[in-house]
Amino acid sequence: MQAKKRLSEAVMRRLPRYLRYFTELKENGITKISSSELGEKMGMTASQIRQDFSYFGGFGQQGYGYSVEVLYDSMKRILLKEQGFTVIIIGAGNLGTALAKYNNFHKRGFDIIGIFDINPKLIGKTINGTEIMSIDRLEDFIAQHETDIAILSLPRSETKAIAARVANAGVKGLFNFSPMDLKLPHEIPIENVHLSDSLMVLGYKIKNFQEEK
Repeated sequence: MQAKKRLSEAVMRRLPRYLRYFTELKENGITKISSSELGEKMGMTASQIRQDFSYFGGFGQQGYGYSVEVLYDSMKRILLKEQGFTVIIIGAGNLGTALAKYNNFHKRGFDIIGIFDINPKLIGKTINGTEIMSIDRLEDFIAQHETDIAILSLPRSETKAIAARVANAGVKGLFNFSPMDLKLPHEIPIENVHLSDSLMVLGYKIKNFQEEK
């Protein structure tokens, strides 16, 4: 089921959250749910959920509730490719290693097929069964293996140059964990992830919660 019109950024950000909840409902044996019940679980209004679903045709008949199986299957088709996505990680330091070991990527259809680094002490080792290769092999590897996503776990000073290399080599999207908002002249989707920003938001919430108490 395809979106009828271009999604807003806010709706796009909610789609993975929907899939998480549909997965949980399915695992708990729940077969049908109303927009009101779903809204209560997710902390959203029923009208917002119906509006989000309307982008994709609605998923069911109003008044009868939604089939959890249909919701789950439809959201997977919207978010994921049937054959999954291939992923490389560039930077095998602490964060890159942790990402390579994160098994939930594979469960969601994101398969890590290569890891790259400049450190000769790391090259040739494996993480979760995937070999760490020299970054000098980057373009050749991408040419030989259709690569959907490059995860960047690099120092700020190296990020832009490496991102341009993989974009030129044919990678389709970038998942950037480096401490900068990456922008390139290439027409390529980029998702910038700032873990410290989320931690600071949590700190702000804690501080204000304590002050309010």
